[in-house]
Amino acid sequence: MKDDKILFNTHQPSINGIMKRFLTLLTCSLTLQAQSSTTPLLNDGSKTTFLTFQIPTNGEKTLSSVEFSGSKHLKDIAEISLTHHRKTGNRLFATRKTIANSFALKGSLNLPAGNHLFELTISLKSSADLLHKISLQPTKYNFSDGTTKKIDHISSRPQRLAYPIHKRGDYNCHTFRIPGIARSKNGHLLAVADMRYNSRRDLQGHMDIGLRISKDGGQTWSPPRPIMDMGEHGGKSQDQNGCSDPCILVDEETGQIFVAACWTHGKPGTHQWRGNGSEPGFDIDKSTQFIVVRSTDHGATWSKPENWTKKLKDPSWHLFAPAPGNGITMKDGTLVMPTQGRDAKGLPFSNITWSKDHGKTWHVSNHARNNTTECAVAELSDGSLLLNMRDNRNRADKSGTNGRAIAHTKDLGKSWVSHSTDHSALPEPVCMASLIADPYRKGTVYFSNPNNKRSRSHMTLRRSTDDGKTWSSQILLDTKGGAYSSLVMIDENHLGILYESSVADMIFQKIPISEFNEETSEKPLIQSLFKGERFPNIVVSKEGTLIATWGNRHIRARRSTDGGSSWGPEITITNPGFQGGGTTVDETTGDILAFVEENHPPANIFIYRSSDDGLTWKKETPTIRP
Repeated sequence: MKDDKILFNTHQPSINGIMKRFLTLLTCSLTLQAQSSTTPLLNDGSKTTFLTFQIPTNGEKTLSSVEFSGSKHLKDIAEISLTHHRKTGNRLFATRKTIANSFALKGSLNLPAGNHLFELTISLKSSADLLHKISLQPTKYNFSDGTTKKIDHISSRPQRLAYPIHKRGDYNCHTFRIPGIARSKNGHLLAVADMRYNSRRDLQGHMDIGLRISKDGGQTWSPPRPIMDMGEHGGKSQDQNGCSDPCILVDEETGQIFVAACWTHGKPGTHQWRGNGSEPGFDIDKSTQFIVVRSTDHGATWSKPENWTKKLKDPSWHLFAPAPGNGITMKDGTLVMPTQGRDAKGLPFSNITWSKDHGKTWHVSNHARNNTTECAVAELSDGSLLLNMRDNRNRADKSGTNGRAIAHTKDLGKSWVSHSTDHSALPEPVCMASLIADPYRKGTVYFSNPNNKRSRSHMTLRRSTDDGKTWSSQILLDTKGGAYSSLVMIDENHLGILYESSVADMIFQKIPISEFNEETSEKPLIQSLFKGERFPNIVVSKEGTLIATWGNRHIRARRSTDGGSSWGPEITITNPGFQGGGTTVDETTGDILAFVEENHPPANIFIYRSSDDGLTWKKETPTIRP
């Protein structure tokens, strides 16, 4: 074999979302730690894939039942189904609607020899309490010939419930985006968002600011309705009168509620943050406008839109707009709204806008930072303000200095200083985030964002008990999703979060504050793959299959096609053999290559190649260049 035909790459191939686990190999015994995904479960009756696992058979068998156990809240499940996945077509094994803490799914399914992938799906009752969690794991499977097999290596992490504020296409609206949430003076929760009727894209387009209200702490919500709709203003169609990026602020003394957003009139095909999508001056045909609606009855009715552009915007600026999310009422009654814009050169900035007379007059602060945009503000225990900002520099910076821009002011934004955690404590992929102070616990603040430098995923809730100097605990809410979010204190003991998720456009979840006192790191799920011998190796094939190899006398492999939840039987690569050289993937052909010596080195080295995703292996003698 010619050596120029062997292409090696020490990097793993792209996983493309197939691998859902974090893998760790220990060198003394081959053990795989499979960290299961955290996925919100919607309490609206929709089906959710809860777990996938494999059942291996050495010969033809008829599966008769699979037994499960789970958490005490399995009564929240409306229906559960188990499906056998195969290339020639999926087959439903069993469905059940009455669920106890231990139960069996019974059926009759002929399985040929091999590894068989099964998917467990559940749907929840609409009455399921948002504070409940669901966990399920298969414990045993049984065949018609009387043979059984216990399952001791598959378990699921308890999954949190969620209310779907909007799923794509609901209410004759394509998408909800850009959340903001607040608690009114009478205790109701008010959730605002873009109602994007025709597509997910940003302005310009047909979109209004919509509202949903919960009167029971987030368990149920009113239907959405628009509260800011510019209609066909100026004779232009609704898709040239879009409103976006709502910020909601409740005056906790008077009860008045403000919702601010930006409005673009005309300018089809433009974006207010790029080029001439918004221009200097006040002309509604050129500059995106700063629009506000008010409610004095806890959100039941709303004023007509008020245009605040001329009283807030510097005419030299390209843009001045509210920062989406929520504003605050300080302890002294000052109203503070996070804001953002583009200066005379078109460069972005973040700042705040405040009022000391309950919203009659407003003042715009100096810029806290440049090249930043969407921001969130919280009052600290000493009465100063912390501004947490999305920073465009993080698009390129994925190093240790990636992180939210954070500034501090003691004079309502006349002067700003960098905070000690600036660009160091809170990683981001460049995305909106939320920050609120806990009025019941001095020095406590909460923060939410996608905790990932490269993608909008891993929506995470964090807590600081020292005014944001350190972040001592966190809760992962959604492994695969999470973009924009907004936080609210529901009451003294519960936190609410409205966010863009992996399971719906926008969901609401309710978090007990007590959970921050529990262990917040996710415990790994440990599976034993091989016993005896040494030298572990693991790769991810181009098909997304995990292939683990092992051995210093007898070289073996095991495969997982479900991200590590379950593993097929051992496959002998060679016996005898000594694998001190590792395993890799040829990213050009997809072949998997295991480097094996005849015995303990020094010894001749061979390559064992698999061209069928690790199922079979063929010995080759390499040509090694000096």
